[in-house]
Amino acid sequence: MPSSYRSNQTLVLQRLQSSVLSLFATILLAAIFGCGNAVTAKSPKIYRASVVQTFPHDPEAFTQGLVFYNGKLLEGTGQNGRSSLRRVALEDGRVEQIASLDTKYFGEGVTVLGKKLYQLTWKEFTCFVYDADSFQFERSFSYPFEGWGITDNEKELIASDGTSVIRFIDPDSFREKRRIQVTDRDKRIKNINELEWIEGEIWANIWYEDRIARISPENGRVVGWIDLTNVYPMQQRDREAVMNGIAYDSDRKRIFITGKNWPKLFEIKISE
Repeated sequence: MPSSYRSNQTLVLQRLQSSVLSLFATILLAAIFGCGNAVTAKSPKIYRASVVQTFPHDPEAFTQGLVFYNGKLLEGTGQNGRSSLRRVALEDGRVEQIASLDTKYFGEGVTVLGKKLYQLTWKEFTCFVYDADSFQFERSFSYPFEGWGITDNEKELIASDGTSVIRFIDPDSFREKRRIQVTDRDKRIKNINELEWIEGEIWANIWYEDRIARISPENGRVVGWIDLTNVYPMQQRDREAVMNGIAYDSDRKRIFITGKNWPKLFEIKISE
């Protein structure tokens, strides 16, 4: 057998061995990183809510946004011809001040940032800005998405549009700075509705669901779910009277929830 033939045979065997080793290494790395991803994508914690106290709430209020400010509740309501901005006394649910929107506007979420009160509209692509103390109208912004919920992190406005997207918006120019996709173990969570910023997390109502998503503002991952099915059971209300309204008293660490046309507002306590 010529030496050149033996050399070629040896070279072929070496290349075959190299290919097999490379394939094995690829499979091994895929298995390792696959396991790593499985570990990284942790299941969100599940929390339950218990009622601490119950307060009256206007059953005619189609609640779209809720925020706690200076000891009072500021509430945005919806529906054309009935949309408003309200200041509500917590203890008795009495409406102390109200500003009605023009009938062409369908009011949505509200938040207070720097003593400015921001109120979204649904399909009119308009955000109204008021003085939070007097309700004096100051200006308006336009935006290219449906308005659903809004909150803030004391620097940026944070808005939802009914999809799985949450946007971070400059409060002066109303230009989008960045966005996140809300996911639970790589599954997109749609119907993100009313929002509230609570201790470094975004809390969100999910349309037609009696649970709140606790969302990381960095990556959109759901880090926890709050089960509220026992607070005001669906069997006791109309299907369209969905949970929609989260407010946080940061001074006393109190959490309040209500919904569209709910006759009650609840202070709740969260536990694992």
